[in-house]
Amino acid sequence: MEASSYYNVKSWWWCCLLGLFILFASAASFPVPEKLVAEGETHYHEHGVRQLRTAWADGPSFITQCPIRPGSSYTYRFTIEGQEGTLWWHAHSSWLRATVYGALVIKPRAGTSYPFALPKREFPILLGEWWTSNPIDVVNQALRAGAAPNVSDAFTINGQPGDLYNCSRKDTVIIPVDSGETNLLRIINSAMNQELFFTVANHRLTVVGIDASYTKQLTTSVLMLGPGQTTDVLITTNQPAGRYYMAARAYAAAPNVPFDNTTTTAILEYQSVPCPATKSRSKSKSKSKCTSSQPIFPFIPAYNDTQTVTAFTTSLRSPSNIKGKVPTEVDVNLFFTVGLGLNPCNPGRTCQGPNGTNFTASMNNVSFVLPSTVSVLQAFYRGVNGVFTTNFPPIPPTRFDYTGNVSRALWTPSRGTEVYRLKFGSTVQLVLQGTNIFAAENHPIHLHGHDFFILAEGFGNYNPRTDPSKFNFVDPPMRNTVGVPVLGWAVIRFVADNPGAWLMHCHFDSHLTWGLAMVFLVDNGVGELETLEPPPADLPRC
Repeated sequence: MEASSYYNVKSWWWCCLLGLFILFASAASFPVPEKLVAEGETHYHEHGVRQLRTAWADGPSFITQCPIRPGSSYTYRFTIEGQEGTLWWHAHSSWLRATVYGALVIKPRAGTSYPFALPKREFPILLGEWWTSNPIDVVNQALRAGAAPNVSDAFTINGQPGDLYNCSRKDTVIIPVDSGETNLLRIINSAMNQELFFTVANHRLTVVGIDASYTKQLTTSVLMLGPGQTTDVLITTNQPAGRYYMAARAYAAAPNVPFDNTTTTAILEYQSVPCPATKSRSKSKSKSKCTSSQPIFPFIPAYNDTQTVTAFTTSLRSPSNIKGKVPTEVDVNLFFTVGLGLNPCNPGRTCQGPNGTNFTASMNNVSFVLPSTVSVLQAFYRGVNGVFTTNFPPIPPTRFDYTGNVSRALWTPSRGTEVYRLKFGSTVQLVLQGTNIFAAENHPIHLHGHDFFILAEGFGNYNPRTDPSKFNFVDPPMRNTVGVPVLGWAVIRFVADNPGAWLMHCHFDSHLTWGLAMVFLVDNGVGELETLEPPPADLPRC
């Protein structure tokens, strides 16, 4: 499918948008909100959109553009090509995306349909996080103290915490259904710092798409989504008429690391559910018809149930028509470690990290530092020196037992704006290796501007001699965000067919804030169709 799209984003001083807009793309149209508003400077990222030759519209702060200043505007112009399914959009500066986000649904081209039976209805399900404090204050306080940010006070489904929190029961989201129909749920993990289990009481979920790529159908009772990931599922209403909770709560793989242990709920409500004669039905279409019937609660895996997560992620498969599209020859082999670290506290400052240190994070022992005067893409395009270096290491500077007892001498990374340069059209294989520095976690790693195949994942240290035998070249899942297993690794493969500057980062915003990121620079190829478009006239000034 292909659709040309235009967004105008205007920055204002005075308000912050809770973005639960749903944007629908089709070959014919792409209706969008006229304005997104945010307090102070803002940016807008279409998460998962390839942005072929239009890197200027990708959005991350000081990577592809400078901030949209208060009172000014910028129109994002891009064309969606070859993508169908569920993506999303969000702010990409500081922690603004805690409330500035929404669904981006790409429909099949007119005259075509889904590769599965047409669902009766479609529902976007956006999973989010909520703080009682201003999220910008939360991250700024953590940065000043050198400590981890406070965990959220609630999770949300479509902006509402649900029945299990104080004062939110009256606004719990209701999903109305009829008996005997099959509906499509478009589930998005929009949370800031938490992977989430998702389930619906007494109902099976059939996965048909992930990250705007179709999959072979996989039926399961529970999903796990990392921040940034989307999952499309079919749900058939084949249970007795009633009210059933859909619920989400944390998958927390890191031992002894605080997390939000609350549970958010919405209600799947059969419209034929009987109500006692003494209870009235609500006349509002957005409210429950029968508030007296207690919903059935689902089974949710334990917070640290890595076995269930692994069983789910390793069962995902691309459709059979993907055969022949998986690159078999590799031009560039890369190996990146991903993990946390600790910096010593600067003289004269009191830090509240472990043993008086300051939290940090890195890839290949380099903690990424954003430019402050011009974006990486602008510097790359104009040949401006001194903004970045092209010496990001292709392998760890020091090899060690990544998932074992790591020497404290390796806990402090270097800092820099280091990028890795790729020739247009090169096939890249990248091993993402988790580390056991301070705390091992399942890291959701997102690559801008590209989709990739996940060839394999595993636990322990990646073994280049034996682990390639596990690679799936037949039907590997295609994503834009991959979960690197706790104390483990994942191998992805992609073609660098999109010129520009493309951020790769952990989608835990706390980790991104600490520097768990890097940038790929992809050179132009040959001819107009392989060349980055010139910057638009209204690109924000630095």
